[in-house]
Amino acid sequence: QVQLVESGGGLAQPGGSLRLSCAASTSIFHIDVMGWYRQAPGKQRELVASSSSGGNTNYAGSVNVRFTISRDNAKNTVDLQMNSLKPEDTAVYYCNARNWGENYWGKGTLVTVSS
Repeated sequence: QVQLVESGGGLAQPGGSLRLSCAASTSIFHIDVMGWYRQAPGKQRELVASSSSGGNTNYAGSVNVRFTISRDNAKNTVDLQMNSLKPEDTAVYYCNARNWGENYWGKGTLVTVSS
């Protein structure tokens, strides 16, 4: 069982930056994929960015270049640096761990981008 706790959400202005952090209750060294998802009101949850145990990263096209995922196996954390934020980035952001077909989710942190 992996427990995930997100932090760092809040209000940002368009063009601004936020950094989200996800802390895991266990070692993430062997976890296949750590990722960030988001769900906007009335929309389905979607993948934002992911980081595999082999070091590969993957980004949604809508955030590519603007967002950066970083995985720290020593600290058991995965962060999401979000730059050049847009109003359409407003959503609840969830941390995810996927391992051996099992999915674990955090409770989410709200990001609001508005002037």
